[in-house]
Amino acid sequence: MGVEEEASSFLHAPRPGIKRTGTAWTAVAHIITGVIGSGVLSLAWSMAQLGWIAGPVTMLCFALVTLVSAFLLCDCYRSPDPEFGPKRNRSYLEAVHETLGKRNALICGVLAQIGLYGTGIVYTITTAISMRAIQKSNCYHKEGHEATCEYGGSLYMLLFGVVQVVLSQIPDFHNLQWLSIVAAIMSVSYASIGFALGFAQVIANGFVKGGIAGVSAYRAADKVWNVSQALGDIAFAYPYSLILLEIQDTLKSPPSESKSMKKASTIAVVVTTFFYLCCGGFGYAAFGEKTPGNLLTGFGFYEPYWLIDLANACIVLHLVGGYQVSN
Repeated sequence: MGVEEEASSFLHAPRPGIKRTGTAWTAVAHIITGVIGSGVLSLAWSMAQLGWIAGPVTMLCFALVTLVSAFLLCDCYRSPDPEFGPKRNRSYLEAVHETLGKRNALICGVLAQIGLYGTGIVYTITTAISMRAIQKSNCYHKEGHEATCEYGGSLYMLLFGVVQVVLSQIPDFHNLQWLSIVAAIMSVSYASIGFALGFAQVIANGFVKGGIAGVSAYRAADKVWNVSQALGDIAFAYPYSLILLEIQDTLKSPPSESKSMKKASTIAVVVTTFFYLCCGGFGYAAFGEKTPGNLLTGFGFYEPYWLIDLANACIVLHLVGGYQVSN
């Protein structure tokens, strides 16, 4: 079942003789690369808006919704039978085409491309912010925390674009395993650093900051807006539906691709939720009402500056690989 002749569709040309060698663990790497972005470091701010009860509960609810939707989508890879069906839907759009028809697939394709365009912009800007944060960290270390350390990001955006042009020569997902593994290691690394710094700050403070109601606001409208933004940030931090079937298309069988992908999704969502709760919880516990929008680039921490630099370097390396996986 690993090498097959495949029929063409209006979405994809035929790809004869494909050899699928992926496992549940390579799928986990792909998922973590696509899901755990630098946004994990902003979840402390989201937790701060929701408070100690609503914050963790919201993360767990979105994790459950993501896992259920992933399980349903895993069964759409083969049709008509989810395990033995002869027709492979190698992408989200192919699954929509097979299930809902060509017209809906075209509409979905337009919306998906708009979303991917926005994701590409976010990755480019975030990379520049992280590289600029390394310069700022070194500047604050030398000149003091009150120093004016301002740097541009245009050059970094251009460098990111050049790197992506080179990496875009990689043919497809079947050749991205090494890049996903490196990017997944980087994402776990900077998430761990954010969690560790927050934990250390809580120990230094000697008590846990924050409250059940979250950060206070001058007006009810401001609180509603902040809570809505926090919910949006958490919701955006989880889904990977657009790339799920492309990841599943890299898996070898037996066991069936759906079983392997469900296993990978469960492991990835559990790992993701663990880091989300740790970074969000300890970040809020460390700073309370003054929780920054991003634990590393927002300079909630200034020292040790070398660790801040390392974490931001990991963010950059992760986004380099994450851009390829997500787009």
